[in-house]
Amino acid sequence: MSRREQIVMTEDEIAAYLRDKQTIVITSIGRDGVPHPVPMWFAVEADGAIVMSTFTKSQKIQNLKRDPRVALLAEDGELYAELRGVLFTGEAELVPDTDDVIAILNAISQGGGEASATALTEAEQAGLRAQAAKRTGIRVRPQKAVSWNHRKLGGVY
Repeated sequence: MSRREQIVMTEDEIAAYLRDKQTIVITSIGRDGVPHPVPMWFAVEADGAIVMSTFTKSQKIQNLKRDPRVALLAEDGELYAELRGVLFTGEAELVPDTDDVIAILNAISQGGGEASATALTEAEQAGLRAQAAKRTGIRVRPQKAVSWNHRKLGGVY
């Protein structure tokens, strides 16, 4: 068995890993072709789509309007033997509808990487609605995932 086969995460392991994450790095492509990586809070929808939200006038949204291709990276570990992560690639769908943006913000506000159905208070919902008017949602349905978990090697390289 190759080292690659030993460190790859299963779909269930990737899902569990993302549940413990709050931040993912989205990389879009700038006008000049240079990658534009930015950390974002996110949530994972029931169908596996990864969602986030940002200001409509942001550079990320301008980049995605020109070219929807993205890479998403979640990673951690301080030592080589601890490194874990997953890299997704796909295309971003922009979500301009205020109610949809509220749903994304609501999911993100629940904490962790998994969308939750827990309701927010009326005051929290009002705050989300005020934010949503200036924001656009981003939804990525990953087309490819590459993962690694060096912890599976047990400290042996």
